[in-house]
Amino acid sequence: MTILIDDKRAHVSATSHAQYFYFYMALSCIAVAFLGFVPTYFVPMAAGKLPPMPAVHFHGLLFFIWTLYFAFQSWLAASGQVMRHRTMGMIGISLATAMVISGFQVSVHTMKRSAAIGMTDEGIAFAIVPLSGMLFFAVVFALAIAYVRQKEIHKRLMLLAGISLLDAAVARWFLTFLAPPGPLGPPPVPVTIPPAFVASLLLVAAIIYDWRTRGRPHPVYVYGGIALLAVKLLNWPISGTAAWHSLAGGILAMAQ
Repeated sequence: MTILIDDKRAHVSATSHAQYFYFYMALSCIAVAFLGFVPTYFVPMAAGKLPPMPAVHFHGLLFFIWTLYFAFQSWLAASGQVMRHRTMGMIGISLATAMVISGFQVSVHTMKRSAAIGMTDEGIAFAIVPLSGMLFFAVVFALAIAYVRQKEIHKRLMLLAGISLLDAAVARWFLTFLAPPGPLGPPPVPVTIPPAFVASLLLVAAIIYDWRTRGRPHPVYVYGGIALLAVKLLNWPISGTAAWHSLAGGILAMAQ
């Protein structure tokens, strides 16, 4: 009888841990996002050293609200408040839509600033990084909404979408500690690849968790992870092509 009770308690404990795993991962995303922007955004903002850039500040606010929203939604799901989780999902759709629009606007703003300091080609090349990132996020989020009633797929797609946004935060630490001194301007596209791989370590953690609890990683992580890394790697060669410069340059021309 004691053995049965102990087995039941162990099962309940394991189930509870599994339910809250995605909440813990969401908290990890918050930590990465916040700590990543401390040296280059939050500290200068607190010191009043950031220039007035409403579009950029609004963009940052939206994306940080997203991390808080993602954690709250993960907590609702873990605590069994499924109906409230689904109701709050409508807010997530609106927020994600605003994020994609804001991401596009800030990308154009960055190209315009680069052109103003005589680095038009560099700005156009770098624009592929945020624009491809927002496209990936939008596609994965849309798939998560499409699979909202298949929770095993839905929650993994949401985590993948959240992780895909973190390379920008990780890159701030690379810029703070590793970037050589020099004139301000868009960084070369290749330097965005290492931060993307570091951010993807959270995805590796999720894959390991799946392996331990399911015996194999979920297809969302396998194919989604491959697609995410492919986007980050392909940004480099595509950013230098005439086709990309024609496309992004056309967007820049319309914005000026």
